[in-house]
Order: sequence, then structure tokens, then C-alpha cells
Amino acid sequence: MAGAKNHQFHILPPSIWPLFGSMAALVLASGGIMWMHSMPSANLVFFAGVAGILITFFGWWSDVIREAHAGDHTPIVQLHLRYGMILFIASEVMFFVGWFWAWFDFSLFPSTVDAVGGTWPPKGMHVLDAWKLPLLNTLILLCSGTTVTWAHHALLHNDRKALKTGLWLTIILGLLFTSLQAIEYMEAPFPFKAASDGGSSYGGAFFMATGFHGFHVLVGTIFLIVNLVRVYKGHFTPRQHFGFEAAAWYWHFVDVVWLFLFASIYVWGGWGAPVH
Repeated sequence: MAGAKNHQFHILPPSIWPLFGSMAALVLASGGIMWMHSMPSANLVFFAGVAGILITFFGWWSDVIREAHAGDHTPIVQLHLRYGMILFIASEVMFFVGWFWAWFDFSLFPSTVDAVGGTWPPKGMHVLDAWKLPLLNTLILLCSGTTVTWAHHALLHNDRKALKTGLWLTIILGLLFTSLQAIEYMEAPFPFKAASDGGSSYGGAFFMATGFHGFHVLVGTIFLIVNLVRVYKGHFTPRQHFGFEAAAWYWHFVDVVWLFLFASIYVWGGWGAPVH
């Protein structure tokens, strides 16, 4: 029969979101460049780009959810969605590899960096005590990993009450982590400045690595909140719940990155220096 579907793939209908999103990204980049050069209306252009990106996120992912409910996400389509999420997380891993690379380059070869005076941490610098707020945040993230796993297990067994409880606990722990990290930043004894501006390579590398991780925690928390709303709407079933699975994978990725940050930056990276 002409036009009959005889495969399990999902052929997407025409969508405005790729074009709209690319234009929003162009506006965002233009606004950022204008902001760096102190040009007039830079803020307006930049935040217009941010709004366009957010609208793209909402519209495009809403379409994906509607496609799932329409039955377009066949087993083979779900498999390819999983491949896509795996590749995305792999790209995020390489993103953090860059920050770890910078950190270890400074710390293992301090004699090549004039700004640190041949020692790491730089002479006279106080560092954060790894066994106070950083350790507490480590325990919080580890607990959140167990609660999101509990929620996933509950979903597989169609236990909606435990699913909601596990998601609520994970979101609360994520928000608690972000709050404690904000307090940690306010109490940090070193600034986020370049050495030429009175700062240090230590502060720059520290805040870039941990700050981007904090941003990923915020993104993961929003991801989980969206999933919680969808749970209350009854969107997920034990057989079809890729949206939740992707959020859980992302959250575990955030957990693992933090463990490496805690061990290499807070514990090993500040070893022997006076603590704040």
C-alpha cells in the first residue's frame, strides 16, 4: 500500500525548532560579543538570545514528548535515543577532561608557571578545608545518587508513590548541594581572578572546574524537576520511560565527576597548604 509504514524508524515531520534554535544561538553569541566590547544594547541582545534558546528547549522537547505518547518511539527509536544520550554524556566527559588537564598541568609542573612561584598551591595561599563543606557536599551527592536509583527501581516496578518520593528527595538534595556550594564560594579565601589582576592560577582553575560542575548540577536538577512534573501527569510506564532514564544517567555522571573533583582538587590539590 502506497505510503504505508513498514519499518520501526521514526521519520520526523518538518519542524521550525532547528532553524529557530540556530537563530537564537546566533543572537546569543552576538550579544555575548557585544557585551565583551561594551557595546550599546548588548544586554538586550544577549538576553533575547537566552530567551530564544529557552523557548527552543521547551518547544522542541515538548514535541519529543508528544511523539512518545503518539507511539513514535518504537524500541529501535528508543535505542537510538539512548545512543544519543551516551554520546552527549561522553562529550561532557571530554569537556571536564579539559579542566582537569589544566588543573594537573598547573599542579604537577608548577615550575613552568611563573604565577604560582614554583609551588602548588602557591606560597602563602590558604585553601578550603576538604573535610568540611566539600565532604558534606560529597555525601549529599552520593545520597542523591541512591535516591534517584531508588526512584528508577520504583518506576520499573510501577510503584508510583516511591517514584515520587525518590524524585523529591533527589531534587531536594540537589538544591541543598547548590546552596552549600554557594556558601563555600562566598567563604573561599582566594579570588576568581587572573594572576595579572591580583589572583592566581589556583583560583581560576578551581572556580572553572567546580563552577561548571555546579552549573551541571543545576541543569540536572531542572531535568529531574521536569521529570517529576511528568510523573504527576502519568507520562512514564515501566516499559517506556527514556526521559527519566536519561535524567538518571545525567545525574550519575554529575556524581562521578564530583568524586574526581573532590579527590583531585579539594584533597590532593590543597595538600600541605594552610586551610581556611
